[in-house]
Amino acid sequence: MPGRDTASIRRLLVVMPTWFGDIIMATPTIRALRQALPDAFITALTPAPLVPLLDGLPDVDCVMPAAPKDKGSAFFAQARELRDGAFDAAVLLPNSARSAMLVRLAGISRRIGYDRDGRGLLLTDRLIPRRNGKEFLPVPTLDYYLQLARYLGAAGDDPAMRVHVSDDADRRAAQLLGDADGREAVLLNPGAQKLEKRWPTERFAQLADRLAEAYGVAVAVTGSPAERDVLDAVIRAASCQVLDLPKRGMDLHVLKAMTRRAAVLVTNDTGPRHLAAAVETPVVTLFGPTTPDWTEIGYAKERAVVAPDAGQPGSIRQITVDAVFDAVSGFLGAAGAGQPVERAERVAVGSASA
Repeated sequence: MPGRDTASIRRLLVVMPTWFGDIIMATPTIRALRQALPDAFITALTPAPLVPLLDGLPDVDCVMPAAPKDKGSAFFAQARELRDGAFDAAVLLPNSARSAMLVRLAGISRRIGYDRDGRGLLLTDRLIPRRNGKEFLPVPTLDYYLQLARYLGAAGDDPAMRVHVSDDADRRAAQLLGDADGREAVLLNPGAQKLEKRWPTERFAQLADRLAEAYGVAVAVTGSPAERDVLDAVIRAASCQVLDLPKRGMDLHVLKAMTRRAAVLVTNDTGPRHLAAAVETPVVTLFGPTTPDWTEIGYAKERAVVAPDAGQPGSIRQITVDAVFDAVSGFLGAAGAGQPVERAERVAVGSASA
């Protein structure tokens, strides 16, 4: 029975996803869990490099760094650490057997999650994901996570993602944008962990030049250390000045502030897309090998540029510079940058020759 025995949950562990965007998509669930358990002490177990994404959120009492996956001894040490935390219950947002085994070894008596990946016996409260025969049905990740909070009696249904931006991070972001000379900035995120999600770097460079010429905006790039070669390729190929934010010392705290300051973010289907929604910045998202069905965020200031053969290998190359430029122009045009559109839009594009 949903909500059963929630009065006994005084200390709750929320095992967070391991991906940047998924962590942000889990923030409505954390808010809903706080609504369902207003007096509980809530700890979010989060991959150590991504802890800054949750720093300052009012609905979390503690953000605990998760042990790295590549060290078995760290896994057992973390189980002992969690045992010392005396948690009454754990909500598992990832579907992995590893996360279920961790909280089982930690001795957490109530373990709530989806019955997937053969981990059902490790859970005490098993939610059944929707299927069509053997196939899982597409369910937006936001709703998928929120259902776990609803199981515990949360009445809140607000899917808005949120992050906290500190005053210090905002000051540092302003300093990094010093070369913009007060111009609005368009932020480009040309990387993605999966190579097939990456729109060609030369097209990001062409887009940068067209935006700088047409609107007089400053153009900046962001990305992870592993995407250094991608950022360098965009900067080399562009004729306009492109501000290299990682080289200027940007970290995740500053990325949150920088994204909030941007007039528009242009990104592949990866984590910064969700960050833009969390700070209410317009975003143009490029979908090739993936489609928005699994990651629908219901964000009114998003324009999704979807390749004609989305879901197929190599389809990201079908997205033209013209299509992306037009999508960005919808935010930078006469109505002014940052003005919301009435609803989230999907833009159909034709094949590109390049």
